[in-house]
Amino acid sequence: MENRLKELRQSALKRVEAAASEEDLRAVTREFIGKQGAVSELLALIPNLPPAERGAMGKGANLLKRSIGDAISERKLALEALALDAQRAGGDFDPSLPGAPQMRGSLHPLTLVRREVEGIFSSMGYSILDGPEVELDYYNFQALNIPEHHPAREMQDTFYCDSGGKLVMRTQTSPVQIRAMESLSPPFRVIAPGRVFRNEEADATHEHTFHQVEGLVVGRDITVGHLTGVLKGFLRQLFQRDLDVRLRPGYFPFVEPGFELDIRCPFCEEGCRVCKKTCWVEFCGCGLVHPTVLEAGGIDPEAWTGFAFGFGLDRLVMLRHGIDDIRHFMGGDLRFLEQF
Repeated sequence: MENRLKELRQSALKRVEAAASEEDLRAVTREFIGKQGAVSELLALIPNLPPAERGAMGKGANLLKRSIGDAISERKLALEALALDAQRAGGDFDPSLPGAPQMRGSLHPLTLVRREVEGIFSSMGYSILDGPEVELDYYNFQALNIPEHHPAREMQDTFYCDSGGKLVMRTQTSPVQIRAMESLSPPFRVIAPGRVFRNEEADATHEHTFHQVEGLVVGRDITVGHLTGVLKGFLRQLFQRDLDVRLRPGYFPFVEPGFELDIRCPFCEEGCRVCKKTCWVEFCGCGLVHPTVLEAGGIDPEAWTGFAFGFGLDRLVMLRHGIDDIRHFMGGDLRFLEQF
């Protein structure tokens, strides 16, 4: 048996050295160390040997298999190097020519502004949270004080993922409010940027997939003054100047009282296309967190209060860059994206 191992080793290494292609190496592999190869046949004979010879035979066969495999790997690398040298030696190869240019990509404008928003709120002590895009009806509606008869639950507004209506594509980032209250102990400050989905017909200002940024603060004796102070501070850093804001009454089931916050148009003094000649631009919905929502999140509304706000990231990017059609964001047109 020892002589047989030596014969196989010499034969295999000679074949490997003579191999001129990867196909030749694959043939050596099949013949010597494959499942039906010569080494496998030797290993199959070990149970028939005297017990005193089995150990040495098994060790020798495994060492042979390993050495043949190593030789094949080395020869494969040598053949690849030879092929590369032959290619470089061809008449059409000029090593002095520059390589093919590599196209550089860029971040999407939504990503750029989202990172800027996250950086501003992080500097103000806010944590960045995320939540599932396929959401339970409980978190998307029930826990946010949105009753069953609310229009937002209608099929024309919501993508339902099951026949029972218990699983939806989230229509807002507000469900992260409940998940934050369930997992964090007050006081806390968080924002939750992310994609949301609504069954809407696409036009210049509407799209079935868009982005929101949700904000939530829970603490002691929170007031509307805290809310407006935070938003004015955020806008100051975002636009690098002070902007006037105004609050208008607005209805949102998860806040009471609720407001629409408008900002003085950052692009004009007397009216322009962006503000529709009004000098004011609608920015976000906001308000003090409804006691029912606090209770749904496991927080005692008698001890804690809070405020929440939510604004469209797409709309903010459109404002920043004067973009007139929201459909550009998902269109994939390089002529649009390369501007950023």
